[in-house]
Amino acid sequence: MNQKKIYVSSLSYDTKENDLENHFNEFGSINDVKLILDRDTGRSRGFAFIEFDSQSSAEKALKSDGAELMGRNIQVSIARDKKR
Repeated sequence: MNQKKIYVSSLSYDTKENDLENHFNEFGSINDVKLILDRDTGRSRGFAFIEFDSQSSAEKALKSDGAELMGRNIQVSIARDKKR
């Protein structure tokens, strides 16, 4: 399976897409950052998806699991496809 997307959770509600790019760009070139926002408030829901250029970059980013970002220990895993 060629998986280039990671799932990041336990984010601070103050986290912005820029913060995620700055943290994860050390692992490789990023194609897309999607911070999930609450539909009603516009505030972060505390998780995001990050897509890298390559699978190896995504795998390197898994090393960031448990790292601190903006005062929170984040959880990082390979994103799973939506169930249909």
